[in-house]
Amino acid sequence: MRLSEVLSKSPECDYSQVDGFLINKKGNTGQQITLSVGEVMLNYFCVQCEDFRTFTSKGKLCCVFVNKHIISIDCILACGCGSNVQAWFLVECEDDICGQAPKVRIIKHSEKLSAMVKTKNVQYGEFSSLLDMAECAYREGLGAGAIVYLRKTFEKITAQTADVMGISYDKHEGGNPKNFRVLLEEVDKKCAIIPKEFSNNGYKLFRELSSIVHGEYNEEQGLKKFEPLRRLVIGTLENVRINRELRNAIKSLGWKEPLGGVGDE
Repeated sequence: MRLSEVLSKSPECDYSQVDGFLINKKGNTGQQITLSVGEVMLNYFCVQCEDFRTFTSKGKLCCVFVNKHIISIDCILACGCGSNVQAWFLVECEDDICGQAPKVRIIKHSEKLSAMVKTKNVQYGEFSSLLDMAECAYREGLGAGAIVYLRKTFEKITAQTADVMGISYDKHEGGNPKNFRVLLEEVDKKCAIIPKEFSNNGYKLFRELSSIVHGEYNEEQGLKKFEPLRRLVIGTLENVRINRELRNAIKSLGWKEPLGGVGDE
């Protein structure tokens, strides 16, 4: 495996062995090296192309040694139309990164998007920014902050669905439901927004999100729980989105049979 394959994936906790790419380099702090490790490829939504595209690194990658275990890598990723993203990776090696077959992992990854590029969360409309902020906090090692945005997303989609379905509920001053458990159960009973795989544990998801926010877990635990919690929140968003699309499809076909889900009465 080449280093570019690791850089083209989401950061993982485990180390991956790659072909040596800094063999016999001194690895002095601040030393700059041009790398030949293949192309980095990541997916983004291109505004000009109006679709998800694979953005590919241009030119050779440049790395700077922090020490012989950690390097910083900068690169420019571009769509075929010319839209681009600036990406940065902090790569850690289990042993000596200048070895023949180093085992590496990404410990930080950040990116600067232009106005013409959006993240993979663009399909979730107004919830995209919350998911983007959650992932940004996660990449910066802020476990509790990342979970806060996931919880806000879960609360907001539940409350919004309640509004669409005409379900009344009391709100806090900030607009969130006062008794979220009751509201969630009523919304899910009426239009099943919780994926069936954990339909009996919808409030458990919210309680887990809240436990991290209120300090019952430390930052490290929040980071470990982020990915599975994000998948469950995304599952709820997908359920609501699909229900809306199905109702719109049925209406366009002129069918009279109602379909349970979020939509017009």
